[in-house]
Amino acid sequence: MINLTLSEALQKLNTREISAVELTRAYLDRIEKYGADLNCYITTTPERAMADAAASDARRAAGDAKFLDGAPIAMKDLFATRGIRTTAASRMLENFVPEYESTVSQKLIDAGTVLLGKANLDEFAMGTFSKTSFFGAPINPWQMENRLTAGGSSGGSTSAVASGLAIAATGTDTGGSIRFPAAITGLVGMKPTYGLCSRWGCVAFASSLDTPGPIARTVDDTALMLSAMAGHDPKDSTSSKHGFTCTAPLEPILGDSKKLRIGVIREFNDVKISDDMKTLFEKRINDLKSMGAEIVEVSIPNILDALAAYYIIAPAEASSNLARYDGMRYGLRVEGKDIYDTFKKTRAAGFGDEVKRRMIIGTAVLSSQSYDVYFMQAARVRRMISDSFNKAFTECDLIICPSSAGTAMPLDSGLSPLEFYALDLFTVAMNLAGVPACSVPCGLGQNGLPLGMQVVGNRFDDMRVLQLAKHIETAAAIDNRPTTIMGK
Repeated sequence: MINLTLSEALQKLNTREISAVELTRAYLDRIEKYGADLNCYITTTPERAMADAAASDARRAAGDAKFLDGAPIAMKDLFATRGIRTTAASRMLENFVPEYESTVSQKLIDAGTVLLGKANLDEFAMGTFSKTSFFGAPINPWQMENRLTAGGSSGGSTSAVASGLAIAATGTDTGGSIRFPAAITGLVGMKPTYGLCSRWGCVAFASSLDTPGPIARTVDDTALMLSAMAGHDPKDSTSSKHGFTCTAPLEPILGDSKKLRIGVIREFNDVKISDDMKTLFEKRINDLKSMGAEIVEVSIPNILDALAAYYIIAPAEASSNLARYDGMRYGLRVEGKDIYDTFKKTRAAGFGDEVKRRMIIGTAVLSSQSYDVYFMQAARVRRMISDSFNKAFTECDLIICPSSAGTAMPLDSGLSPLEFYALDLFTVAMNLAGVPACSVPCGLGQNGLPLGMQVVGNRFDDMRVLQLAKHIETAAAIDNRPTTIMGK
């Protein structure tokens, strides 16, 4: 059963070929067998899952089935879940149990999903390999013996879905944290338009950039998850009134005389990528041409400056957001000789090195001496990048580009912090501009590992992004079934 896609599982559940209890049991058994090796969950909820599954079967028997009734999912451990530990993969929140439910997790509960557990991630979503997790890094199920990264920060979510330890998952994307891990684990990962999915109840990293989104094995499954997650939320001041509704399968956007102008970003032409990525990207371009698409070159003049702008803006916002963890109200508390000493000792013990590094950077760029020189300059670059995307979408309908330079690397690659940051080159600009972007598998490299490419659209053009992604998915036709990946 774990080889079923979300769409296939829902069909079999609706025709009573399988029950939600049977499906959930299959996933829990697999978690029991492989969960420790993959380290993709921080907390599992087997009793809650079986109760959710039984309730789902009862609703379906009564003719009252919900949109995603009985789908066993993983929730990134950044979303608050009432009565269930929510850690953000940090010692600071190691024992935090919220009394409230995030909007995204509540929407998925309302859609009838079954919660298997809380997925591992980089601490406070700050990282690229999920190595900064207080609970250790999750493992990529592709070539498990090589202990490859599952990406970050949503590495636990991608590891769980790719390995068949969840049928789909939630993630968050601040600078590529859905798309990069999805690309290197052979999955589909969608960063929706900023504001399409509520941030309320999601532990904040950089509030103007954080974007909840879905991770799944197919584009159709991703669209179904997004339909359940999206929607206006009055509790989130940045929430849009634009909705997103989709019932799979997605309608084709190419073929039968349908014309589409697809842009390729000129400034990325000189960026070094692997030979495999270059070859597969060119193959998928040729596939799109054969389907009737017109390929045009577009310019985003400041896109190569996006990385620098992002690593000023994101740490600045992180510095402000993480100031609340003071050892006084909730979370870790390390007693000191006075209030100041308690504050200092709590933060020293509670945060990992990468989180401290980014808070220091953020505090520095917000200082009176540096604010105009660094933060305001970064804000201007952000505005210019957003304007450039707006102009580009007058010349094309959608944009395509790589999701990463190459395939998954070993967890112990020994990269410096700056080298880790550079891995976000292809993804951060979309967060700065707030536009939707979906990473979709585009093939396998010579080493047998998956590669992904992005489809990028104008704000709230999420549906067309997914529609084009489905064409690429069909052309690439990679086998990402868990039993095939793991050979078990």
